[in-house]
Amino acid sequence: MPKTTSQTYYIYTDGGARGNPGPAAIGVLICDEEGHPIQEHSDYIGEATNNVAEYCALIAALELAKQLDLKGSKIQVCMDSELVCRQLNGEYRIKSPELRKLYQAVKEAETDFESLKYEHVPRTHPSIRRVDRLLNLKLDQCS
Repeated sequence: MPKTTSQTYYIYTDGGARGNPGPAAIGVLICDEEGHPIQEHSDYIGEATNNVAEYCALIAALELAKQLDLKGSKIQVCMDSELVCRQLNGEYRIKSPELRKLYQAVKEAETDFESLKYEHVPRTHPSIRRVDRLLNLKLDQCS
């Protein structure tokens, strides 16, 4: 039976480095339309800047969404990185070649979904605090 309307999933991401650059990690939370968590993920990514870590978190989240068979769905991405959010929304130019490469990887991954929207949310948002805890736990384990 074909879908008549696709569900919206919410992805919360955070990336951080201790030092800039420094040891870095990512945190991801994917929730269904009602806000129920369906997947959490964290990973240590080695030495990186905060901005690189933010992009890496988003790329990992989109890969995870594909693995969860959310292709063709509407995705609302919430992140506390104003820079990355505004770059993805076309409001800021991307000057760094490294960030431009990561931006392209995100844009290529977008094609697997019906739509993607990027929203900047405050660090105090409960789900952003949750992914921040995930990445900091991973940094504690790995650095």
